Amino acid sequence: MFALSSFAQVDRSVMPEPGPAPKIDLGKTQSFTLDNGLKVFVVENHKLPKVTFSLQLDIDGIKEGNKAGASELAGDLMRKGTENKTMDEIDFGIDFIGARLSTSAYGVYASSLVKHQETLLEIMADIVKTPKFPEEELEKLKTQYKASVKSQLNEPDAIASNVRRVLLYGKDHPYGEVMTEETIDNITLDDVKAYYTTYYRPNIAYLAVVGDIKFEEAKSLITKYFKDWEKAEVPTTEFPTPEVPENIQVAFVHKPGAVQSVIMTFNTIELLPGSKDVIPASIANMILGGGFTSKLNLNLREKHAYTYGARSSLSSDKIIGNFYSTAKVRNEVTDSAITQTLLELINMRDGKITEEELTTIKNYRVGTFAYSLENPQTKARFAISIDKNDLPKDYYETYLEKVAAVTLEDVKEVSKKYFNPFNGYILVVGDKNEIADKIAKFSPTKEIVYYDAYGNEVTESEMKEAPDGVTAQSVLEDYIQAIGGQKNLKKVKSLKSIYATSIQGMPIDVEVYNGKSGQYLSIMSSSGMQLQKQVFDGSKGQVVQMTMTGQMETVDMDEKQVKGIKDESLIFPELVYTSGTYKIELQGVTNLKGEDVYVIDVQKPSGSVQTNYYSVKSKYLVKSITTFESEMGNVFQESVYSDYKKIGKVYVPYHLNQTVGPNEMDLELKTIEINPKLSNDLFELE
Repeated sequence: MFALSSFAQVDRSVMPEPGPAPKIDLGKTQSFTLDNGLKVFVVENHKLPKVTFSLQLDIDGIKEGNKAGASELAGDLMRKGTENKTMDEIDFGIDFIGARLSTSAYGVYASSLVKHQETLLEIMADIVKTPKFPEEELEKLKTQYKASVKSQLNEPDAIASNVRRVLLYGKDHPYGEVMTEETIDNITLDDVKAYYTTYYRPNIAYLAVVGDIKFEEAKSLITKYFKDWEKAEVPTTEFPTPEVPENIQVAFVHKPGAVQSVIMTFNTIELLPGSKDVIPASIANMILGGGFTSKLNLNLREKHAYTYGARSSLSSDKIIGNFYSTAKVRNEVTDSAITQTLLELINMRDGKITEEELTTIKNYRVGTFAYSLENPQTKARFAISIDKNDLPKDYYETYLEKVAAVTLEDVKEVSKKYFNPFNGYILVVGDKNEIADKIAKFSPTKEIVYYDAYGNEVTESEMKEAPDGVTAQSVLEDYIQAIGGQKNLKKVKSLKSIYATSIQGMPIDVEVYNGKSGQYLSIMSSSGMQLQKQVFDGSKGQVVQMTMTGQMETVDMDEKQVKGIKDESLIFPELVYTSGTYKIELQGVTNLKGEDVYVIDVQKPSGSVQTNYYSVKSKYLVKSITTFESEMGNVFQESVYSDYKKIGKVYVPYHLNQTVGPNEMDLELKTIEINPKLSNDLFELE
């Protein structure tokens, strides 16, 4: 038996020195080039009987101007039929062999079992070489695109992304273009075809073949199906380098009723792929805001509880790179969160980084790099990246050596070089009435520049005081009088309304019943099939909706939902706003799309807050924004009312545009019945 003293003593309080970084053996990636210029990279992987074909175009930037979105539409439309196959035939062919195939503006991806590889490749090549671009499918896609763009108007993160791109690059730069409903409307079939004809060319394309396939077999198949793909000269354009602000510029997008703010800081950087700064700069960004233990997250989330998460991103690019940090925070701490973000950026620039932080991130990078190599697609991606960016042939084989060589001084140097908070932008998307005054201090000029959701500079309408004698109660009284008068409104005890709308081209009917004892029922259906039902019997409520499996599921409403649906059950809620259970406050007068409106905040018994906009001229309610809590956090519901018509002795809006979170519905009132006989059975719970 050996005595403990016979072993050398180890100081376990000191982290052992890391060993030398290994050189990675990435295995063999074979390649060939067709006569038409198509570069093909093959990675054999015989573990599973699968094969993937990934085609990508080498396009840096395309300026589309007032037709932004044409390239995306072209990419999606390629999947909708060819000169040889209809869309249904393509779909059937892909489904029959259990394959996957997707198209985009910048390439095509396909995957299947190896025994079906030739069938798949034949379909893929047909799509690449002879897309038909059916006009009826283009119109369907344009409708879907516009619905998506419109829904993003209610997504603060999407708004922030739009405005960030415009401010960083400008609208005359391809990276700064933003797709809008107007640009989508401008796109014609000829524009889509022109994009394909100009840019879908083999001489700027790479094709990665990965899977259970031999190199010679891959070469034979690719040659067979792609050798007749015609090459052509592809135009290239040089764009001016975006200007960097000399001082901080503070930008704001007003999101009425928002209880949270999206905050961002950002600037452009000149950082080319593969340059010596790329790896140390990416490590510096990981330390700052690249993960859960980053400085930004530990500060804003763990230390101050301002947010659920804060992060940052730093990207290299052939044209121009960029850096940004972002977080979503409560209104009351927006300025404090910006202060702490700037503090962390300043600390990085000042070199307040520890050896331990550097070692932690370097170890993490080693681990994630090693894990990525388990995917054979990674090897093909590396080979293409080397060719596209003119990198050294051993760039990725020696990647870990380059990571290991990064020193603390390297990280401090790149932090000072690329984190420039005082030569960039601070952007906030939120309610200006809550926070704008607090963030003006970050601008050297104390000025805030306002933008809309697409990055267009706007003159933000200031809230003006209402004229003498105008109160919240008088505005509500005028509204009640304008739509029929209190006496006539009180005679409306029950209501049946049927609306028509569509979701992604599918016709939808919405039936709404308001019972005389405060009951409420709404049914959403399509072609006679019920999709969702909300029912309230006056005290309890249920939601019945279709699940992903097509089954109907019934869920009882909780206390908050019951309080909320009680509000919905009111036919003319303005009649009870002055009852004492509601809190109403006149904010003033503002301009809404060229029309002066009175703005009234209504705090409901349910706890939700609603902001109503009443036309100064017509007295009608033209818009309302409601903020309520859900399992997903705070949700905003925006309703826009128009086309008031008389039914009986009262006026009701026949057009309602309603947006809840990312979902939007444009509803037209088709039929309405005042005081119909509604049986209590209609409102029975299941």
